[in-house]
Amino acid sequence: MKKVGIFYHPLVEAAQAKATQLKDFLASRGIAVWLSSAWESEAAGKYLDGTDLVLSVGGDGTILRSAQAAAPRLIPIVGVNLGRLGFMTELGADETSDKLPALLSGEGWLDERAMLQAELSTKGKETDTYHALNDVVVARGAIARLVRVAASINGTPLVEYKADGVILATATGSTGYALAAGGPVLYPQAKDFVLVPVMPHLSPTNALVLSAETVVQLQVTAPYQATFSIDGHTNIPLPDGAVVTVKPSPHRTRFLRIHPQDTFYRSLEQKLKGKR
Repeated sequence: MKKVGIFYHPLVEAAQAKATQLKDFLASRGIAVWLSSAWESEAAGKYLDGTDLVLSVGGDGTILRSAQAAAPRLIPIVGVNLGRLGFMTELGADETSDKLPALLSGEGWLDERAMLQAELSTKGKETDTYHALNDVVVARGAIARLVRVAASINGTPLVEYKADGVILATATGSTGYALAAGGPVLYPQAKDFVLVPVMPHLSPTNALVLSAETVVQLQVTAPYQATFSIDGHTNIPLPDGAVVTVKPSPHRTRFLRIHPQDTFYRSLEQKLKGKR
């Protein structure tokens, strides 16, 4: 590898220190390296051309931001965990000196993850498009009142949820907010995605597993402003009547892994209990 980028969590001092340490390590091996806050991933676009690998230093939230920049360019990501759970991260902070050289020399395997594409349509505005590695959420805003979300699947009306919100999550996102709301855990490389209502009131409570060919449309009815969230870090106010259309994204997030492929299942129970 000739060029490596490093995204880090700017609010965690240990992440900044680790990112600097990794930068010095890579430079000592003759590798061109750039450093950027994961909160400024769009601004880092000028560095991404020719980048062979991205290191994401922080936790899963840092990876979600890193993926926004890396996925469209098919740049693999190695997550260095300084967070609590690290479902998506590959290396602990204390493993980098032992494991990273092997990854840089071409060892490891590619773990490709499906993403979602969400199109937001509101009256009088152009449709905006977003891509999510974890989830797309349509939910109530600051006022604690239910929203009505009319869900259609492949153009056929399904149900009107009266709930705090509705989550559409990828297999990667199935271990996040969707799991907390009662959804299933999907195999990480699955292309299917899940629809999970959040605190439904007098509405269907079951989560649905949807195939990769599915297109879901969510239309919001709310007297108060609702919220549209992409991967938890992009949050947009939703007016009454807004429509969110979700389908599989053409983008994929690629992770470069060094641990065996069965690690996910062996570590799932511990991580769900909050253990690293």
